[in-house]
Amino acid sequence: MVYFKTSLCDFAGRLIYFFQIERIIMFRYNLPEKYQVLDGSVLKLIACITMLIDHAAVCLIYHMILLPNAPIHTGTDLYRLYIFYKVLRAVGRCAFPIFSFLLVEGFFYTRSRGKYACRLAVFGILSEVPFDLCIKTKPWDPSYNNVYFTLFLGICLLWAWESFRDRWYLQLPVCGLLVFLAEYFHTDYGWKGLLLIFILYLMRAWRVPQVVFGLVSMYWELPGVILGFIPILFYSGKRGRQFKYLYYAFYPAHLLLLYLLSVYLVNRI
Repeated sequence: MVYFKTSLCDFAGRLIYFFQIERIIMFRYNLPEKYQVLDGSVLKLIACITMLIDHAAVCLIYHMILLPNAPIHTGTDLYRLYIFYKVLRAVGRCAFPIFSFLLVEGFFYTRSRGKYACRLAVFGILSEVPFDLCIKTKPWDPSYNNVYFTLFLGICLLWAWESFRDRWYLQLPVCGLLVFLAEYFHTDYGWKGLLLIFILYLMRAWRVPQVVFGLVSMYWELPGVILGFIPILFYSGKRGRQFKYLYYAFYPAHLLLLYLLSVYLVNRI
């Protein structure tokens, strides 16, 4: 009986401690308002620049110089060039966490979730050939599909989660199907990308825990991905100037331009 009372007291103490820690994490770990200085348009700009760096590294360095059958042969130290390439790819890891974060914000701000999802799907289709040309050097490669499809499935996942909130027998199968589709169609980041989107959605009210759990879910992309979560900490909650279709079009446009630049360089050298 004494042991039982001791165990019960110990359990109660641990439970109280847990809720104290949870309260600290969930309700007090947001940056002070004076540090929340970045709006949505700035985050989009950061994401686009780092994405451009990432894809330029793949298209202009990896495919053209580093591969054994690359069209350009250089006398420079390939090891140093490879290190430079890896640094650029690490910088490029910033883009996806920011785009995922903005997707979650857009899910709550948009006036029509259906139109939002349709835009992502349409630009995914429009981007696939430029993506394959830039990343795979051929016009069609179904083994790896662009990030718009990941974001499309992500918005559908959040939509299904909320729509079937009171019907778990529909909620879980539909969400599971969307995760399966991400893997089946080999979308960029696959199920791990959907996991990050879902975590950012669940933790939306608490910025620091949102970033921490987001980092944990993308541990396999460390350390580069850390840089992508830092701007999220300073998000002000404001959307900023909206150049909606400009940002949508930037993705296929920059991929196509990088590919054309690589073709031009190969023909000149």
